[in-house]
Amino acid sequence: MRFDTKIAIVVREDLAPWQRLNVTAFLAGGLAGGVTGAIGEPYQDASGNAYLALFRQPVLVYEGDLGALRGVREKAVGRGMDVAVYVEEMFKTGHDADNRAVVARVRGEELDLVGVAVHGAKNGVDKVLKGLRLHS
Repeated sequence: MRFDTKIAIVVREDLAPWQRLNVTAFLAGGLAGGVTGAIGEPYQDASGNAYLALFRQPVLVYEGDLGALRGVREKAVGRGMDVAVYVEEMFKTGHDADNRAVVARVRGEELDLVGVAVHGAKNGVDKVLKGLRLHS
């Protein structure tokens, strides 16, 4: 199936494996909660057990250095895409209010990004991610 939109997450390549997974999960949650229509219908198995709904389309995960993440954020914001960010200092906070506070203290172009998630028109997201490699 082809989609007109694309969901992508970019994580900083120098993170520990647990940090990469944590950042990816948080950013996916941001997109799930903030992008209208991103989530499909709930699931149910043949036994009648209900399961939560998932994204309606694949989520691609890329990696890059701090400069690449800053470039993705800048281009995506400039194109009016849905953007979620995760910064280094958020590893040291204890809850959501503190996370928002650490982001609020820094200008966008100076954020110490460890992850960025974007959602938008497929061709636009492809342009924003140009030159990045898929996470391996």
